[in-house]
Amino acid sequence: MSKSIEIQVLDKLKRSPRGTLFFVESFTKIANAKSANKALERLVKSGEIERVAQGIYVRPVIDDYIGKVLPSIEEIAIAIAKRDRATIVPTGSYAMYKLGLTTQVPLNIVFYSDTSARKIKIGKQTITFKKASSKNLAFVGEISTLAIQALRTIGKDQASAEEIKQIKKILKNENPKHLQHDLQLAPVWIRKLILDNE
Repeated sequence: MSKSIEIQVLDKLKRSPRGTLFFVESFTKIANAKSANKALERLVKSGEIERVAQGIYVRPVIDDYIGKVLPSIEEIAIAIAKRDRATIVPTGSYAMYKLGLTTQVPLNIVFYSDTSARKIKIGKQTITFKKASSKNLAFVGEISTLAIQALRTIGKDQASAEEIKQIKKILKNENPKHLQHDLQLAPVWIRKLILDNE
């Protein structure tokens, strides 16, 4: 019986493109959580799939040059948010990294979220979901959200002329309506900084 569960689980995994993330809950139509978990662990042992974190699995993309390519930490965070029907917003040093203000990939990636606060360990990195107010999650522009979060992290009167210049340059790619909407939610000092000398 357990063998057929394993075959069904693998069959479902193979129907999706490589790199697709799966959770134990993805297989509840095939088996209960305990049986699905056992089947997944056996598939990890046989090398069919990789376990990226507790309860999260993937059939890695295979690159001709570098071999197995596992999903990025952001892809994992987005998949978790999708599963939980949660809204997430990148914050802190990760927002700065995404904007190109720092080249250092942060080991602890923090997202504001409307679900419960928790930490998920992915190898040496950690994804932290911080419970945030609805105002902090109401941003609509991808670039403006990152810019506002990055400036919050840098701090009032702490941003260098170079950082401000870079942020303004990147914001030129944002939809003006989205930017206008998001600036209304931003602290006054950030609004002034971004709108200054436009």
